[in-house]
Amino acid sequence: MRNILITVMMLVVVVLLFNAVVAKDSTGTKDQIETQGVNANTKIGTIVIP
Repeated sequence: MRNILITVMMLVVVVLLFNAVVAKDSTGTKDQIETQGVNANTKIGTIVIP
């Protein structure tokens, strides 16, 4: 029983950390990656091939 409780508690901690670090709205890793991708696509789009 104790092992199940510890496992469930660890899963809750992992979910909370994921939400706080990766999925956060404006400062999360996902948003930063998307922002950098948009910036890269914009720069690539402005390259003029002679």
